[in-house]
Amino acid sequence: MEKLGINIPVLLAQLVNFTILLILLYLFAYKPLLRTLDNRSARIKESMDMAQKIKEQAARTEVEVKAQLDAARQEGQAMIAQASQVGERVKEEAKQGARQEAQAVMVRAKAEMDREREKVVDELRKEFADIAILAAGKVIKESLDKKVHERLIQEVLEQSSLKKK
Repeated sequence: MEKLGINIPVLLAQLVNFTILLILLYLFAYKPLLRTLDNRSARIKESMDMAQKIKEQAARTEVEVKAQLDAARQEGQAMIAQASQVGERVKEEAKQGARQEAQAVMVRAKAEMDREREKVVDELRKEFADIAILAAGKVIKESLDKKVHERLIQEVLEQSSLKKK
């Protein structure tokens, strides 16, 4: 092999040196490099897992927010409906109060009219009594006692009003 330019002791020394170099590189470079790459891979995987968890949490939060918004919307609609019912009830109570007040005014007006009518009837009776006394006095040509005539006329009027009732 020397004719080919290969020196066996040098070749063996180079093979031993190369093997020692491989072992040293394996121990001091390759293993730490693999460890570093594994660590980096683990961190990337953790980051991916964390990103997935955050994404899932965001989705859950979005669902919860939608549910809360729906609940708030329903509550708002319920409050609007309740306010509408209260408004209708207040309006109805106001109408009822106005009806009662109108009826009370009508009752007072009727009572006032009845009092006025009674007053007018009493005045007419008195005038009628005065006219009847005057007429009777002229008919009999003598003046009777006015109090006696009023009493007689009052009795006649009371008897005629009792017959009408």
